Amino acid sequence: MNITHLGQPSKLPARPEDAVLDYVPNPRPGRPYLVRFTAPEFTSLCPVTGQPDFAHLVIDYAPAATIVESKSLKLFLGAFRNHAAFHEDCTVGIAERLVAEMKPLWLRIGGYWYPRGGIPIDVFWQSGEPPAGLWLPPQDVPGYRGRG
Repeated sequence: MNITHLGQPSKLPARPEDAVLDYVPNPRPGRPYLVRFTAPEFTSLCPVTGQPDFAHLVIDYAPAATIVESKSLKLFLGAFRNHAAFHEDCTVGIAERLVAEMKPLWLRIGGYWYPRGGIPIDVFWQSGEPPAGLWLPPQDVPGYRGRG
């Protein structure tokens, strides 16, 4: 277990590719349970205009051997602040990186993007079917109505 950020000062990475995600052993292996991270102030940049885009992200996963360390996840998500990409690329890319590195039993992400040009875009992705018996609470982010 190599921890880069926990318990020490860490700078915000300039790019998502530069972010180091830390993983620690699952404290409850063999028990399917759900971990939820909510990032209600996620930001990235529009790749066309360079203007900021804002989203409310909800990441749910069922851990296998490891869990993602929350400070490293926060820094990874913060690295998107100056990253230019479409909503779909940001949302699915975050999930795919977590799945590739952490190898959870299951992961889903909901990206609830605030409107640009009058159209909110919500992006959803999951790694497959959830494990049997896993409690899946709703993500509880309402459809856009002045989201907040």
